[in-house]
Amino acid sequence: MQRLWTLVPLTFLFWACGHTAPQLREASERYPETQRGDHVDDYSGIKVHDPYRWLEEPDSEETKAWIAGQNAITFEFLNQIKEKAAIEHKLESVWSYTRYGVPKVRGGRVFFTRKEGLQNQPVLYVAEGVEGEARALLNPNTLSADGTIALKTFEPSDDGKYVAYQLSDGGSDWVEIRVRDVESGKDLPDHVKHVKFSGISWSAPDKEHTPHGFFYSRYDVTDEEADLVGLNKFHKVYFHAIGTPQSEDRLVFERKDQPNWGFGSAVTGDGRFLVVHIWKGTSPKNDVWIQDLSKEGAVAFPLRTEFKASYRLVGSHGTDFYFRTDLDAPRGRVVRISAEEGKREATEEVIPEQEDAMESIHWVGDRFVGIYLQDARSSVRLFKNDGRFERALQLPAPGTVWDISGKRSDRETFFGFSSYLHPPSVYRYDFDSENLSVFRKPDLAINPEQYETSQVFYESKDGTKVPMFVTHLKGLNRNGFAPTYLYGYGGFNISITPYFSPAYIVWLQMGGVLAIPSLRGGAEYGEAWHQAGMREKKQNVFDDFIAAAEWLIDEGYTRASRLSIGGYSNGGLLVGACMAQRPELFGAALPGVGVMDMLRFHRFTIGWAWKSEYGDPDNPKDFPFIRAYSPLHNLKVGTTYPATMVTTAERDDRVVPAHSFKFISELQYAHRGTAPVLIRIETRAGHGAGKPTSKKIAEHADRLAFLLKTLNFDLPAGF
Repeated sequence: MQRLWTLVPLTFLFWACGHTAPQLREASERYPETQRGDHVDDYSGIKVHDPYRWLEEPDSEETKAWIAGQNAITFEFLNQIKEKAAIEHKLESVWSYTRYGVPKVRGGRVFFTRKEGLQNQPVLYVAEGVEGEARALLNPNTLSADGTIALKTFEPSDDGKYVAYQLSDGGSDWVEIRVRDVESGKDLPDHVKHVKFSGISWSAPDKEHTPHGFFYSRYDVTDEEADLVGLNKFHKVYFHAIGTPQSEDRLVFERKDQPNWGFGSAVTGDGRFLVVHIWKGTSPKNDVWIQDLSKEGAVAFPLRTEFKASYRLVGSHGTDFYFRTDLDAPRGRVVRISAEEGKREATEEVIPEQEDAMESIHWVGDRFVGIYLQDARSSVRLFKNDGRFERALQLPAPGTVWDISGKRSDRETFFGFSSYLHPPSVYRYDFDSENLSVFRKPDLAINPEQYETSQVFYESKDGTKVPMFVTHLKGLNRNGFAPTYLYGYGGFNISITPYFSPAYIVWLQMGGVLAIPSLRGGAEYGEAWHQAGMREKKQNVFDDFIAAAEWLIDEGYTRASRLSIGGYSNGGLLVGACMAQRPELFGAALPGVGVMDMLRFHRFTIGWAWKSEYGDPDNPKDFPFIRAYSPLHNLKVGTTYPATMVTTAERDDRVVPAHSFKFISELQYAHRGTAPVLIRIETRAGHGAGKPTSKKIAEHADRLAFLLKTLNFDLPAGF
């Protein structure tokens, strides 16, 4: 999921009360004609018209012609905005800084990514020791002319001799795994394909019954068309031995009776056990199975079953396993479970549930290092091995910590930190000296002191207090005229915490206000907060977002004509649902790669897995509450909707572009206002991950220019 924002001071009055919205009737009357078919579906006796079913065929000539026609009118409109070039130039200027990934230390070698300036993709580097000179090990920018082949993830072997890495082409969730020899910098012949929703976990090279290689997950071979739209079923865990063809990979774990189960695998730090996490849909609840790799022919056995709670492996000591779980603790705790036969049923608490939600926990430096969420802000807390609290680290500002790295035996750890006004930096913590220092920090030509971020709490429709971060130029005059961008997500147990985005910086420099609430459906306050915004309670998420918009207006930040909303994926659904429910409340809407057809989301790729979050539209009990908010099915002919630019991508194989195609078609059919309702369809891109910098800048320039035009404000002097 992506986001948008950032900017510089305004010292003059931008807008006068008499400013009126641009009249765009001519543009809105030139939409490509979209054929409305007569297809009807029957949902337990309820007939639902689906006039744009033909747009679900991505490779048909009719769909291709429709895409070309829609893009033509969209880019004609965008290219007439004279300020767009200045916005794009500013984006390039802010975007041109060095970004570092959190390093992984293996066998004395340090592996990390670095992205210079406007490079499309980050480059993988390796250094001999933390202070050693780094050399480029893998540069994905050389793999495609347009920068659309991306390094999705990488994992060094424990001895630091090899790196297994995943490449994604054109933004697809499908990846291929290759192996690079670190010393020579060259790839081995190993080539693993048809991989999706998988990590990489190396075996210990000195184990008698397990050769050197790695565990991964994949689906069966499918053709190219099915790869992008076909359902993903029967996930499997395989082991790949270095130096062998994929055809010889050993099947480790499958469930032929459970086509919808997915599997993630991890080798314990001592190399003895393989831990298989079994997921079903997108529910955080999972099962856990264990396989003893030290015993030849040993089969996996269940440690936790029936999907009663979430279990995430923290580490192991002998046959004792430590998990982060929400069992009887919706905000999370750490428990110890024995793998010894006869002892597996017992659960021993190590770190009890806290007042704040435990986002993740790591066993590093012979202690537990936890990331907690304190009102949607990260807090790093250290605990001894017996669970006693040791200390909290002092972070530079309210922000977000991610990706703590290190092993139990390490004497230092690294983690990333970012906030709305602080670009991503890598910090290093020495457990012996208790010293926290900056390891890598980008040099960015912005002055964060010009802006301020405050956290507010507002009431939703049912009285629930919802936190929201509001960022803007210091000394903002709350006269109700500031152009405001309200971003939201609200789902899938995903927390929205402070993060840095060059696009947000440019939005601030344009004089805008950035507002980001932590809606129900996320994990900011644990599993109870998540469950309060899913299935039949999904309307709570929309109510939270609408209440945030009303609060911004009531508090004098903005007004409806200057208020824009945006979100991606599940956040695109949020935007679509809210603009359908309260079209008069917003001046502009930017739904990106959204789930818009809530009656057919489960018919494509991995969409079936979202039924645990949304419900099942084919279930008569779930259908009414899903149909009640489905963006596609709640647009009303004759309604004036806010200016809208839908964004999607032809190669999105997570939320297939048919969602956006059908939504904009119905919106153009129903809309009776003069504001433009358009769609921007990217080629050679997917759901968002791995999108090259050049495409990100181009898309954000279009989005910001669209807001400038449709919210009807001017760029500040000297922009």
